[in-house]
Amino acid sequence: MARRERVVRMSVEQPLWRALTAYRVLTMVYAVLIFLLQRERFERPWIAACYLAFLAVWTLATLPRVANAASCTKRFLVADLTVAVTGILLTPLADTHAQQVDGPTLPSIWAAGAVLAFAVKGGWRWAAVASSVVAVANLVERAHPSRDTLHNVLLVWVASIAIGYVVEVARASERTLARALEIEAATRERERLARDIHDSVLQVLAMVQRRGTALGGEAAELGRLAGEQEIALRTLVSSGLVPASRAAHDTVVRTAVEDDDEPLDLRTLLAPYAGSRITFSEPGAPVLLPSAAAKELAAAVGAALDNVGRHAGTDAHAWILVEEWPDEVIVTVRDDGPGIPEGRLAQAEGEGRLGVALSIRGRLRDLGGTAELISVPGQGTEVELKVPRGETPR
Repeated sequence: MARRERVVRMSVEQPLWRALTAYRVLTMVYAVLIFLLQRERFERPWIAACYLAFLAVWTLATLPRVANAASCTKRFLVADLTVAVTGILLTPLADTHAQQVDGPTLPSIWAAGAVLAFAVKGGWRWAAVASSVVAVANLVERAHPSRDTLHNVLLVWVASIAIGYVVEVARASERTLARALEIEAATRERERLARDIHDSVLQVLAMVQRRGTALGGEAAELGRLAGEQEIALRTLVSSGLVPASRAAHDTVVRTAVEDDDEPLDLRTLLAPYAGSRITFSEPGAPVLLPSAAAKELAAAVGAALDNVGRHAGTDAHAWILVEEWPDEVIVTVRDDGPGIPEGRLAQAEGEGRLGVALSIRGRLRDLGGTAELISVPGQGTEVELKVPRGETPR
C-alpha cells in the first residue's frame, strides 16, 4: 500500500508565539493574585479591581491574536501596549503610596508580554520602541524612580531587543534554508531529466551518427545532423539549462518521501540483462528493495552495461554479481575490456558526456548509495553499486 511521509514546514518563530501566549495568561493570573493578597494596602481598590477584571478579559479574548504573526496586527499591538501603559499609570490612583513604595504596578510583569509581542512581530527595532514607551510609563508612575525601578526598566529594554534580534536572525536563516531547498529541488530534477535524456535520446542520436557514417551517402548527412544535435543536447544538459518543474520543488519542500506499492525483487529486474556475453550471478533468495530503489538500481546497471557495449568492444564479456547484506545491497558490473585510460572520465564530463556522472552516480546518490568505478588499462573495468536496505528516498 502506498505510504506518504509529509514534511510540514513550520515557521521558526512559531514556538515563540506559543510561549508568549502562555506567558500572557500566567502573568495575568500573577497580577490578579498579587492584588487579592495585598488588597488591604490599596486606598482605592475598586480602581485596581476594575482594571484587573478588564485585563483578564482582554488577555483571554485576545489569545488568538498572539497565536501567530499573521493575526498579530499592528493595530492590536498598539492597543495591547496601551492596556499595559494604562495599567502602569493607574497604579498611583489605586495605591497612593505606590510612588513612595517600590512595589509592583497593576499589570506587574504582564506589561513585558506586550513588549515581547512587538519583538516577535517586528524585530529588535519594534521592541526598542515598545520597551521605551513602557520605560517612560514606569518612570512617570514612580515620580522618583529607585535603583530597582531603573534596573527593571533596563532589563526589559535589553531583553526585548535581544529577542527581537534573534527573531530577525531566525527569519533570515529560514529564508536561506527555503532558497537552498529550492535550489536542491531544481538540481535533482535537472539531473533526473538529464539521466532520462542520456538513457534515451542521446544514445539514439549517437547510434544514428555511427550508423549513418558507416553507411555513407545520404545516411552520412543524417548522421552528421544527428551528431550536431547530440552535441547541442549534451551542452544543454551539462550547462544546467534543463528547467526544473514546480512539482519537484513541492516534492522536496512539502513531500519528502513517496514509496511505491510493493517491494520488488532486484533479481527479476536484472535477469533480462543476462545473455551470451553477460553472466548474471544472483543469491538464492529474493533481493527485495523498495520499488523506486530497485528500478533506479537496475537502470544504473543498464547504463554500466551500455558503457561496456560502447567502449569495451563487441567481443568483451561482462559479469553481473548481486550480493545481499543486512544493511545494504551491492551489485558489481565487471568486464574484460581494455579499461578506461586515466583522466578519461573527467574529460568526458567536460565534453558533456555524463553517462557515468548522471546515469550511474547520480542515480545511486539519489538513493543514498554510492557508485565506485575501478579501471586498470588492459585489465577491464569494474563498477560497484551500493544501495542501503530499507526505505530509500527518491
